[in-house]
Amino acid sequence: MERRSSTGRLILAAALLVPAPASPAAPGATIRVDLSKEKAGAEPKSFLPVVGNWVIVEEEGKKVVLVDGRQWRKGQPAGGLAENARAIYGSRHEEFLDNVKAFAYYPYAVASAVENFTDGEISMRFRLLEGLLDQCAGILFNLKPNGDYWTVRFNDKEDNLVLWKFENGKRSFVKKGTRDVPLPMKTWHSMSIVTKGAHVHATLDGEDLLDDDLPAPISGKIGIWSKTDSVTEFSDYVAIPAAKP
Repeated sequence: MERRSSTGRLILAAALLVPAPASPAAPGATIRVDLSKEKAGAEPKSFLPVVGNWVIVEEEGKKVVLVDGRQWRKGQPAGGLAENARAIYGSRHEEFLDNVKAFAYYPYAVASAVENFTDGEISMRFRLLEGLLDQCAGILFNLKPNGDYWTVRFNDKEDNLVLWKFENGKRSFVKKGTRDVPLPMKTWHSMSIVTKGAHVHATLDGEDLLDDDLPAPISGKIGIWSKTDSVTEFSDYVAIPAAKP
């Protein structure tokens, strides 16, 4: 059987895709990511995979997004990276594509319904299932066309909520939450961030744990994030852009 190289698949996918332009979210309009019409066993369309293996699964009659880190390989982008990069950034996708392929270390997927998020609230639920190296879930935000982004993440191996910066392919620790919070595995938990200008505030299961100021106002794509071999489910992803004065 003929096998096409990963590079060939990326080029072919990019050539065939004709993406529909994303619509900007109206200020103050709640965006709830609806997974009910997604196909179980297929890659999600509500979240465009950039790095890692993402799939829709059904749990107790409800569809959720699963990242399966058991198949994770260092530097491995998602199989549909080319088409998803084009859907995310259109004609500007080539710079993003090149940088992701060069620094594809941490699994993440981008919310397709949100064109640009600045001030407001992002929330989700997550359930950590497995992971020998890591057991992580995070909210990705401030994603730029060059691949730079920020994430607030929880790691069950460390029992903490931490703010990280990813710039030029390098991860930098920024700030840790006010205290360690051990969470039970295979149980649903909630995470949220509130952004205003350059300020970010984060909660875990409703508890205020982290505040920090970024170097510049927040603006960019948003999504969900994981790490290395984590096996994690995500659900009830909601973005609420702040109403303009």
